[in-house]
Amino acid sequence: QVQLVESGGGSVQAGGSLRLTCNATGTIFNTISMGWYRQTPGDQRELVASYSSGGIKKYGDPVKGRFTITRDNIKNTAYLQMNSLKVEDTAAYYCNIELIDGIRRTYWGQGTQVTVSS
Repeated sequence: QVQLVESGGGSVQAGGSLRLTCNATGTIFNTISMGWYRQTPGDQRELVASYSSGGIKKYGDPVKGRFTITRDNIKNTAYLQMNSLKVEDTAAYYCNIELIDGIRRTYWGQGTQVTVSS
């Protein structure tokens, strides 16, 4: 079993920055990727950023050039540095990890709220 705990969310004014942290614990091996998604009420969860174990980073179009994902593979931790935040970045942010444990599995954190005010 794998548990993900996010931290670092909060309220900030537009133009500000926040850094989210996701720590994965449990039996973790054969990790495919770690990533961040976000969701607002009534909308589908969308990709913010992902970081594969092969070193490939992907970003959602709305955050390109403003957000940066990094990973510490020894600590099984992923970070999301969010700069130049906009009101439309307001959402619940979820961390996920994809790994192979006999079969491909995806685990999600409980989410952390980010609120950006004008």
